[in-house]
Amino acid sequence: MLFASPAVNATGPKATRIDLFSFTTPQMRAFHVTWLAFFVCFFAWFAAAPLMPLIKAEFGLTKDQIANINIASVAVTILVRLIIGPLCDKYGPRRAYTWLLLVGAIPVFGLAFAKSYEIFLFFRLCIGAIGASFVITQYHTSVMFAPNVVGTANATVGGWGNAGGGVTQSLMPLVVAALVSLGVEQAYGWRVAMFVPGIAMVIMAFVYAKYTQDTPQGDIVDLRAQGINIDSGKKGGMAIFLQASKNYRVWALAATYGACFGVEIFIHNIAASYYVDQFGLSIQSAGFAAGIFGGLALFARALGGIASDRIASKKGLDGRSLLLFGLMLRESIGLVWFSQAPTVDMAIAAMSLFGLFTHMACGATYALMPFIDRKALGGVAGLIGAGGNIGAVAAGFLNKAAATPQQTLLILGFVVAGTSLCAISVKFSAAHKSAE
Repeated sequence: MLFASPAVNATGPKATRIDLFSFTTPQMRAFHVTWLAFFVCFFAWFAAAPLMPLIKAEFGLTKDQIANINIASVAVTILVRLIIGPLCDKYGPRRAYTWLLLVGAIPVFGLAFAKSYEIFLFFRLCIGAIGASFVITQYHTSVMFAPNVVGTANATVGGWGNAGGGVTQSLMPLVVAALVSLGVEQAYGWRVAMFVPGIAMVIMAFVYAKYTQDTPQGDIVDLRAQGINIDSGKKGGMAIFLQASKNYRVWALAATYGACFGVEIFIHNIAASYYVDQFGLSIQSAGFAAGIFGGLALFARALGGIASDRIASKKGLDGRSLLLFGLMLRESIGLVWFSQAPTVDMAIAAMSLFGLFTHMACGATYALMPFIDRKALGGVAGLIGAGGNIGAVAAGFLNKAAATPQQTLLILGFVVAGTSLCAISVKFSAAHKSAE
């Protein structure tokens, strides 16, 4: 059976250290399988983005139609992220992730068969559900790792998973080029290439079901059947969602996440096309340039989590908030520079700078997330995660309305600077700090 309890150690507390090269404990197995699953999801989520110049030519897409496709790819994620958090509380991250991978693969395959703009738009909209994988990723490591390392764990798995967005920018154009060299027509090459992420998602679903468990003690469904209490103390669903929604800190971090992760996925959608249109690069060169931004996630998001854990050891939870504020200010400066870059070399340098701080801010946000309300962890993770996609949708509409992409990026820079104030509004009572 797909959800038969895995043969793993079913006892033990949260891990207080990250043994990076260990696969023997449930905590480290969840760590590695989770980031790999998120990598595959992120790869599939943005697999079509670097191929948009080819797709644009085939369907004769207008600027507004391309903007609609980019907005659709992140819009439905908002709803699914809100739903998936409470589902993790109720059924466990193992079941939630497995089904998301299996169901999410369907529209990825569907893109290969799209014959019109409308059908392509529909499948791109459905693919956005894959983005909810991030909430499960952060939930799973949050229940597996202790407070002294949870920020590092969350940021590392998130960053390594996000790197899938960089890899897809570079790899998908190469897959198409390889297919064309084998005699496949370019119009069919991008379609065949979409089977790569789709198949990877199906394989990853079975890996997740077999090699992970929900908590250090075992699967949530099995534990409840035995009458064993877990962190949330509830059966999940609307009660947890409502509890999370009443906490102002959740909304503050949702706003900050919209200004960092929202910007990140907006850049993933437009970067390759931006370098083609603005600087005349080939689709392969544009893919490599755009891939630099996503590649930063390999270490930058983890760096944000590590920095948050380190500063928390000296300045407590308030230190985590101040760090996030500083990172977002630096992100805003880099965005403004990127918007005004006159040459491709300067654009890549500016993108690398603001990309570094954007990824670090994402890591710092979710290093703070587990401390907001442990009794509504799924709801908190889902709402904050949804904030990221609301930011991406807003950026997409801004880009659709703006005269040029440069104008969009400039405005985003100032918006990020203003939103950074939400980070320092996150405060904790003395009792809360003492408990943590």
